[in-house]
Amino acid sequence: MKIFKRALSMELMTSASAIFLIILGIVVAQRAGNIVRQVSKGILPNDAIGTILTFSLIKLMPMILSLAIFLSVLLTLTRWHRDSEMVIWFSAGLSLKQWLWPILRLVTPVILIITLLSLYVMPWATDKAEAYREQLKKRDELASISPGTFKESSNGERIYFVESFDKLGYEVKNIFAQTRQDNKTGIITANRGSRYQAENGDHFLVLHHGQRYETQPNVLEISTTEFERYEIRIETKESAPEPITTQAKSTYDLLTDPSQADHAEFQWRLAIPISATILVLMAIPLSFVNPRAGRSLNIMSALLIFIVYNNILSIFQAWLSQGKINPWIGLWPVHGCFVLLTVYLYYRRQHLQPLVPQLFNRFFRKP
Repeated sequence: MKIFKRALSMELMTSASAIFLIILGIVVAQRAGNIVRQVSKGILPNDAIGTILTFSLIKLMPMILSLAIFLSVLLTLTRWHRDSEMVIWFSAGLSLKQWLWPILRLVTPVILIITLLSLYVMPWATDKAEAYREQLKKRDELASISPGTFKESSNGERIYFVESFDKLGYEVKNIFAQTRQDNKTGIITANRGSRYQAENGDHFLVLHHGQRYETQPNVLEISTTEFERYEIRIETKESAPEPITTQAKSTYDLLTDPSQADHAEFQWRLAIPISATILVLMAIPLSFVNPRAGRSLNIMSALLIFIVYNNILSIFQAWLSQGKINPWIGLWPVHGCFVLLTVYLYYRRQHLQPLVPQLFNRFFRKP
């Protein structure tokens, strides 16, 4: 039995690490693509990609770890079934239930990490991400410009285009700016420029060796001016601080004078490690391989169960935040249903027959 446990430990750790890296790579690619798309549209500055991506990964880390340990247990035991190693286990007089403690001992540290991330680290990352986005909103017009894209000012009176910045963002090259003022449209171009801060705190963009073209509606004449130095005042953004969201509150704040939304958020944070534990236990009977079925059937079933479980939890969380469910009930009915499903799977694998038909025959068969 010690040989089985040692082999299980090594293979489970190896598969969990590989699956975690694969899922992490998929999530990074998906989130990075979404953030880059926002940068290309001018919604976010290009220097914010790394920070926002890091906070997003920290927020998703509990779910990534939950899915990783669930699939690792499932795939490891599935291979043991397929290679007839489980037959040796059962031939030694050991049952399927005796896999519980070895697997639980292996995944308990991961469950504790998921609990820590869900209760403390995830709200901290959400709070920092929201604070960082607020900071981006208050940045001036030039700081929010991405090289190679057109950017409109907040008041709609200016449009900027900059080909490139230096590393510190103070020197710009090949600038295009369009301004609207006093019913006049001005177009300014310059080969290079720089920014500086005046004594009163105002920021200016200084253009060197450029041209300015000015037009008026219904007037065919175009005024052209060449300049050695031209200053444009950069507008700063003022925005009122937004209230902290429920997702960004600490767990301690959720428990002190909680609202319906606070109850829902706290139970969602608890649901992540609880669901991870239930899914790991469910993976043991779910790993049984039917030789007539395809090899990918177990993986498809596991992904479907994971998606359905989390979606139902999200629905109950929304109902709880809306006051449609009592906080004492909360998300526990969802956990209870999947616990019953796990018990049913254990019974079915232990007796090699479905539970429902057996009960039907017992209570409804003719005398």
